[in-house]
Amino acid sequence: MKTPAEVPSFIDLQRFARTSHPPAGEAPLARRYLPLPPGPVSVGALHVEPGRHSETMDADEFVIVCDGTVALHGDGAILSLAPGQSAVIRCGSAVRWEADTQALLVFMRYRAQPGDGAGIVPIDYEAELVPSGAPLAELLTTPTPACRNFTDYRSTDGEFVCGTWDSTPYARRAMRYRHYELMYLLEGEVSFEDAVGAQATFVRGDIFLVRQDAECSWDSKVHVHKAYAIWRPA
Repeated sequence: MKTPAEVPSFIDLQRFARTSHPPAGEAPLARRYLPLPPGPVSVGALHVEPGRHSETMDADEFVIVCDGTVALHGDGAILSLAPGQSAVIRCGSAVRWEADTQALLVFMRYRAQPGDGAGIVPIDYEAELVPSGAPLAELLTTPTPACRNFTDYRSTDGEFVCGTWDSTPYARRAMRYRHYELMYLLEGEVSFEDAVGAQATFVRGDIFLVRQDAECSWDSKVHVHKAYAIWRPA
């Protein structure tokens, strides 16, 4: 029988990031990885030291800033990210990071073949949302909510998707997640309970992950608006 620590569940990514300090003298771009099963997806914390640092991306990478400010240079454009702002850096992009002080980010990486172009895609929190599918009726314990979505980025194979979503309040019983989903709450709050009874409530400004194969319920008593990065296998 699996212990609670071995059961796929939800993870507070800000707490992970702020307690995963890189050793002194490590590379100026230092990634700390969650202990997830081997696969095409990795999630963790990125520490960016002050200065200018270049790398070529070997994966699509969704990043969101926790602390500090960074400027991303790539494909002839410059994107500045302050706390709470996010973007996708496309696989194959040659980018330069700039930071005046140490910055801390959370990332979700998807190792895929490079697509048709490189570059940086900002996540637009003010994008106009369009109606999207609702949770399965057989799981709902409340009336069906009204859900909306906007997709800022979709990988060439369609498995990695990033954007924004909102919903009226609803509750549902536990479902098994076929996917990994990183969420950043822009508005509202939501409570989860996993397969062994662990519970957590996330509120505006929180960044968290629901692991693939987690069995979690959902309960939001207020309007929820979130940015997300999802990997869902075809």
